[in-house]
Amino acid sequence: MSTTQFSQERLMKVLLAPQISEKATRVAEKNEQVIFRVASDANKHEIKAAVEMMFKVSVESVQVANVKGKVKRMGRYVGRRNDWKKAFVCLAAGQEINFAASEQG
Repeated sequence: MSTTQFSQERLMKVLLAPQISEKATRVAEKNEQVIFRVASDANKHEIKAAVEMMFKVSVESVQVANVKGKVKRMGRYVGRRNDWKKAFVCLAAGQEINFAASEQG
């Protein structure tokens, strides 16, 4: 599947934010993967096309995980955070995405 199959407008809405945490950093170094928070209705093909279009890298594979929202208390009221989806994007050998450089430019 190529980026021409999906509208550019849709691909711009698929990736919401990079997931930056200790675990994400460990996964990035060990497996050459990058973790993104993605739209909950996005599929693997759209995620792959969006990453290739936005960061100009080649993607080998994508794994997707649905994350359940945590139950939180606000005083005597019990609330729940929204469910969300994250994508583990495996980049081709020798390729990387540098978020520090892309924020400044």
